[in-house]
Amino acid sequence: MTAECATEALRPVGAAETVTRSRREDAISPGMLVLLAFIAAASPLAIDLYLASFPRIQRDLSTTPTMVQLTLTAYLVGVSIGQPIWGPLSDRFGRRRPLIVSNSITVVSSALVALAPTIHVLIAARFVQALSAASGMVIARAIVSDKAQGYAGVRALTLMMTVFGVVPVVAPTLGGVLATFLPWRGVLLLFAAIVVGQLLACIFVLSETLPPVRRSRRLSYGDLARVLARPAFLTYGLTLGIALAVMMAYVGSASFVYQKGLGFSALGFGLVFAANAIAMLAAGTLNSRLARRQVHPVRTVGGALPFVVVCCLSIAAVGASPWPQLIVLPAVLNAFFINLATGNCMALAMGQAQGIPGAGSAVLGLFMFGFGALVTPLSSLLGGASSPVSMGLLMGGLALCAAMTFALGRRWLQKHSKAEIALG
Repeated sequence: MTAECATEALRPVGAAETVTRSRREDAISPGMLVLLAFIAAASPLAIDLYLASFPRIQRDLSTTPTMVQLTLTAYLVGVSIGQPIWGPLSDRFGRRRPLIVSNSITVVSSALVALAPTIHVLIAARFVQALSAASGMVIARAIVSDKAQGYAGVRALTLMMTVFGVVPVVAPTLGGVLATFLPWRGVLLLFAAIVVGQLLACIFVLSETLPPVRRSRRLSYGDLARVLARPAFLTYGLTLGIALAVMMAYVGSASFVYQKGLGFSALGFGLVFAANAIAMLAAGTLNSRLARRQVHPVRTVGGALPFVVVCCLSIAAVGASPWPQLIVLPAVLNAFFINLATGNCMALAMGQAQGIPGAGSAVLGLFMFGFGALVTPLSSLLGGASSPVSMGLLMGGLALCAAMTFALGRRWLQKHSKAEIALG
């Protein structure tokens, strides 16, 4: 299957297909989208809710900033591995049962995370927590593909990506507020309570969206290789993963950069991330309007990525200036353009996973978190955990890689696919 599959889902349909497509596009109600967003929010929330508490964890567990950052890296590794596990499971056994099992495991592991007596136990518990929590995002994306395609799917998947993008930047704001009157263990116990709420929602509210007739006849992880063999999926998936790694490089270093390097308080750090969240919400709103006007996602991604490069390099340049606190401005703009790019890359890639959306969603999750796991420790190794310059240079290098991956992939697709040329 080539890039024609994605474009086929986006192009105007004939009169004979209009009624069926309309029903598919209307299949996801606002209430369902809110429920899916809540289910998908577990991993992004777990990534960043405790970021403002990093300095306290370092002090209380008598460890180093690098070891504390490894709790984030362990989570990203676990969620990267977990999504390829849960995706095919959901294609075989349906969406609901795997979610209930995985959320039960997440509840137990979240309690262990909050009570960890040493940094090594905390790192290990975070890994297990991530393995189970990974199911929320991969299955939520698969449910969207079960229920909607075309531009309706673009709008729904854009919402999912907005949740994925906004929660990691809202969570430090909430975490910064909580850190002013709660110990770090209390912050992590709050997350455990949220996971309990997700488990109850899966048991009592969520309905099955994959009927037995549409399920895989056997559990097979060969579908992961099948979807990877689709060139357009690989182009958009890699672009998505690298672009999100830009944001993860920022998220992984921001606590030390703002609080230790630039002297921000925990609350001030949270307010900075609130501005990032507002920018991402604005981008999500714009993405939805562009989809309603049937602006092809390829055009939006191609227009956004160059601005991401400029914003990231501006962070490094401003960080080296006499006014390094002003990195807040390019950081906020970067969040806006990142969300423009990633929401549409997600829709384009999932359009290539028709027939095996669970496997496609799992591979995308591997890209999204796998690259993030690789980059989170790099800022401190490249020039210090609290250096805005090293953070900006790392982000800029990744942004260039994302833009080049997209440009080279598109060039190949245009050469081999007339449909891509027509709609791109």
